[in-house]
Amino acid sequence: MSLAGLRAAEALRQHGFDGCVVAISAEPHLPYDRPPLSKELLAGEREPDEIVLRRHGYDDLDLDWRLGARAVSLDLRAREVELHDGERVAFDGLVVSTGAVPRQLSGQPDLPGVFTLRTLDDALAIRELLGARPHVVVVGAGFIGAEVAATCRQRGVGVTLVEALSQPMVRGLGPELGAVIAGVHRDHGVDLRLGTGVEAIEGVQRVERVRLTDGTSVAADVVVVGVGVAPATDWLEGSGLRLDNGVVCDATCLAAPGVVAAGDVARWPNPLFDGEPMRLEHWTNATEQGVHAARRLLAGEGGADPFAPVPFVWSDQYDRKIQTVGRVDAGGQVHVAHGTLADRQFVALFGRGGRIVGALGFNRPRQVMQYRRMIAERASWDDALARARAE
Repeated sequence: MSLAGLRAAEALRQHGFDGCVVAISAEPHLPYDRPPLSKELLAGEREPDEIVLRRHGYDDLDLDWRLGARAVSLDLRAREVELHDGERVAFDGLVVSTGAVPRQLSGQPDLPGVFTLRTLDDALAIRELLGARPHVVVVGAGFIGAEVAATCRQRGVGVTLVEALSQPMVRGLGPELGAVIAGVHRDHGVDLRLGTGVEAIEGVQRVERVRLTDGTSVAADVVVVGVGVAPATDWLEGSGLRLDNGVVCDATCLAAPGVVAAGDVARWPNPLFDGEPMRLEHWTNATEQGVHAARRLLAGEGGADPFAPVPFVWSDQYDRKIQTVGRVDAGGQVHVAHGTLADRQFVALFGRGGRIVGALGFNRPRQVMQYRRMIAERASWDDALARARAE
């Protein structure tokens, strides 16, 4: 059961629903926190029982748990979800919160030592190998890849980080801000290979090397592929739900009568950003959208308010806390409002259509949260610049 699903179940109970709630999860574990998988848990600083989402247990929720049960199809007319073992679970209301699945490289082999990182079991398997001080190749310098690289370096493990683009996260941040992240990793001893992709991952009994598109090869004992995720919607093909980079919902998270979606799998028009379709893969959104989706179910035909959050995501890499709020897009206006890129302690603002729409901070949490409020208030770009000058 995902974070979004758990928060939806909690919200149902908190708002007085006392009927049967069936919690279906493909994983065998009770819900746990995913952000520590690439950081504290991978580093050995926390254990599985320290990342559970409810320390006081689940008895008060009175859920009918189906752990290790994978949903394989949805029958909207019969109002049933079919599980992998053939069981059919009837429903009056359904929260689709199946999350996302890691993308794989073209031709990615099924070799020991080759991983994606999405689940608790993935993280524990990688962590076990790090004790032998292997050389780790991380493919993809997005948040997950960068965090894995940082954690491995902090454990004294050699890391090569491979990114096909010219800088880490260059599509969203642009080359100048992407270069700041690149510099942080190089300063901590990461062998950063930019502008090159993976030709092949090779080995006989287990992974041995990664062959790159620039003609070079990197010896590898462990490979972690972090090239993004795709919404887990295969089981919904033919269900009647509209699927387009996720489960398409209206502004209230409703996908069909009596069916809502939340978390990584949900795609909806965010009214705060003029109805821009969004699908967010972040912890905060899963929490907030799970609660909203439950409220939408309980509202029935009476409807509900639209879901209009300011996206918020953070990443801890070495001694840097990187936070983004809103829509961070280098295609619009970008202004470094506080600090300097050279010091790697700054806030950059992002504008579009005369409004502030996003902010990125390196070790500036207080100011980032101030701009989050301004984004929620639809503040103008000029007002955001005036605030920056006033501080």
